[in-house]
Amino acid sequence: MGDQEIREALDRHWAASAAGDQDTEHEIYHDDVITDYPQSGERIHGRRDLQALRSHHPAELTFTIRRILGTGDLWVTEYVIDYDGKPASTISIMEFRDGKVAHETQYFADPFAPPAWRAQWVETLPPS
Repeated sequence: MGDQEIREALDRHWAASAAGDQDTEHEIYHDDVITDYPQSGERIHGRRDLQALRSHHPAELTFTIRRILGTGDLWVTEYVIDYDGKPASTISIMEFRDGKVAHETQYFADPFAPPAWRAQWVETLPPS
């Protein structure tokens, strides 16, 4: 599977995630995928458990993709998940094997107010 096909699979995956289409969202994963959430110390084994976990999420979720970068077997998606109106900046690192995700690591970051001391060197990002 080439870069173009993987990018198309990622686009389908994220569109399905945003639409709540659990079956299409999880087609991208190997049956034996491992998904890690380092901040909570959790590891999910297998596509079936990953899909079950995500389909039972109690919040209403929306997704805004900022960018997708990658080549070969390593792809990174930077996006914002809105959990019932509360945004979390998120990074998904996907490692592919034979055209499917074999390992995914996701990092979630809550927004915070910028410190005043660095205001002279920064500009405000546009809303997601």
